[in-house]
Amino acid sequence: MTTFTPTTPAHTLETVQWAVSEETPLEILGHGSKRGIGRPVQTEHVLDLSRLTGITLYEPEELVLSAKAGTPLAEIEALLANHNQQLAFEPMDYGPLLGLEPGRGTIGGALAANLSGPRRIKAGAARDHVLGVLAVSGRGEVFKSGGRVVKNVTGYDLSKGLAGSWGTLAVVTDVTFKVLPAAETEKTLAVTGLDDAEAAAAMAGAMGSSAEVSGAAHLPEGVVGRFLKGGLSGGAKTVLRVEGVGPSVAYRIDLLTRLMKPHGAVEVIEEKRSRTLWREIRDCLPFADGTEAPVWRVSMAPTQGHRMVDAFRRAAGANAFYDWQGGLIWLRMEADPEAEVLRGLIGHFGGGHATLVRAAPAVRAALAVFQPQPAALAALAARLKEQFDPKGILNPGRMAVA
Repeated sequence: MTTFTPTTPAHTLETVQWAVSEETPLEILGHGSKRGIGRPVQTEHVLDLSRLTGITLYEPEELVLSAKAGTPLAEIEALLANHNQQLAFEPMDYGPLLGLEPGRGTIGGALAANLSGPRRIKAGAARDHVLGVLAVSGRGEVFKSGGRVVKNVTGYDLSKGLAGSWGTLAVVTDVTFKVLPAAETEKTLAVTGLDDAEAAAAMAGAMGSSAEVSGAAHLPEGVVGRFLKGGLSGGAKTVLRVEGVGPSVAYRIDLLTRLMKPHGAVEVIEEKRSRTLWREIRDCLPFADGTEAPVWRVSMAPTQGHRMVDAFRRAAGANAFYDWQGGLIWLRMEADPEAEVLRGLIGHFGGGHATLVRAAPAVRAALAVFQPQPAALAALAARLKEQFDPKGILNPGRMAVA
């Protein structure tokens, strides 16, 4: 196996052009923090972008940051924190869930996986904040999309189209993101003792209020004890985060307290514990147990998520907790992935997406890791692949059978 480690976009282009000329596929990597997601890629050569690093532009007053694709997210977030700014989409760190140390994710990987965190219900995902990219297609051609301004209406926004493509359409070498001011403080209101259906109703009420909730999650009793640093105990917790300036946060937490009291006993979690708790929720740390037990990431309508989980538990052994007001479900399986049962129930309860985030390589090779697409959408995706990577050079088979 040959590993190519370019240090410039020009070197990256040369490597892809060589692969195209030789018709030999490449596995595209940053620091490998998400390498265990998707079908295992079988290639003789690796394009490792971990040395393609550096923040190339940061204008705090303009809320814009540009960086090379291999730049660690931790480095970017530290710089932003020094200026009281943030990546508002709160990118998840998959490393611990996949048995790796935290902090290995890159800014290019954040776009490739379209990362987000609990704040997605308010701020969206990576694709909603990317402003532009410089990339190399599977044809061995350089292209640029977007720019360094928030408003850009020139042509198609290919930068957003690359979000969630997992390196199968192009090798991104440079990215530009919109950044936003960080909240001065935060607090979390925890409601104790609700079952999944009661929690769904409580979260819906909170999201429909004027409290401007930026995180809404439900942690059933079987999961609460797995939050080692968030300091939770005493039964199921339904947690609601409020961010902003101090007086506003205090006012909105008081509003939520009055709104939630009819649902059960309430507790206010102060800033330090709140930040820790939401990092654990963001990174699915309750299921980061060092095993290869299958873990699913399911996205569906918040009103239907708990119904689907209840039906699924009747057919298979699983532990679960909910983020995004119940619209994101993390499922840790006790044994087999039960993909057919899970996806059948998702369809029965209104549709959605299920991604097998963690499993042994043999399991991932045998299953559709990503949600199978309807025929019309699959045909569109095939045409897109044909335009960007007609010879199947980039990450072949990662998202589907090559």
